[in-house]
Amino acid sequence: MNAMAEMEPRARDVALPTRGGSMAVLDFGPPDRPVDVVFSHANGFNARTYRTILAPLASGLRILALDMRGHGATRLPADVETREDWRGFRDDLLALLAAETDGPVVLAGHSMGGAASLLAAAAAPERVKALILFDPVLVTATPVAAATDNPLADGAQRRRATFPSKAAALEAYTGRGAFRPWTPAQLADYVEAGFRATDDGEVTLTCAPAWEASNFRTHTYDPWAAFQATRCPVRILRAEIGSTARLDDHKAELEATGRIRIEVVPGASHFLPMERPDLVQAALREAVG
Repeated sequence: MNAMAEMEPRARDVALPTRGGSMAVLDFGPPDRPVDVVFSHANGFNARTYRTILAPLASGLRILALDMRGHGATRLPADVETREDWRGFRDDLLALLAAETDGPVVLAGHSMGGAASLLAAAAAPERVKALILFDPVLVTATPVAAATDNPLADGAQRRRATFPSKAAALEAYTGRGAFRPWTPAQLADYVEAGFRATDDGEVTLTCAPAWEASNFRTHTYDPWAAFQATRCPVRILRAEIGSTARLDDHKAELEATGRIRIEVVPGASHFLPMERPDLVQAALREAVG
């Protein structure tokens, strides 16, 4: 297999009838090998955003990177009005594990994807070999009402959703805002899977601004209870700058378990996987063993 072939995963749709549709996954690595890692992305992103980060592992590991509900090519209902929290992401992930894996696997995720992985490991610890969380969303559980001041949600709601083409979207994002430290390939992958064609010949976000905003408003889970319910080794790689892993007074409590490692990555922002793909790759290799 040449290097270019290794970089291009197999795009598949996995039927999840109990969840109301199908989940899109990128399948990296030998197709005849059992799944080693299931990777979940951050809010507003998609599996392909992490292609260049995960693909170098494909020579020896099999990784499923998924498009979460309301993102990418996944076709599961994404109703802003009826959802209350992130348990839907947990249950989608558990359904995927039941459909695609035979034994315990490494669950890994970035930001919201890390939180979904944690919730799944808490609900079904027998299915999880290890948790690797890249600047996950860890905040004290408090109700987040729609009227609550939430700059991240407000900003997502105002995002420009439609462009004349993917090329125009790519040009608009290049070198700007949160995308500044991204490589051209990372940004191109995000745009490729982050937009779909409209009937009038333009392109629009696959993660609607209203859905992205609702994710920022509904992170009401209790991460500390979830950690207590897990049984596997857990490794948290936390950003030094602007981290969403707000450990508050729980750091000592978590580390006292002897199975939860917390590491701050110097100089890294919340977009740690894009900035330090080497750390992502090393952590996943170590977790698989």
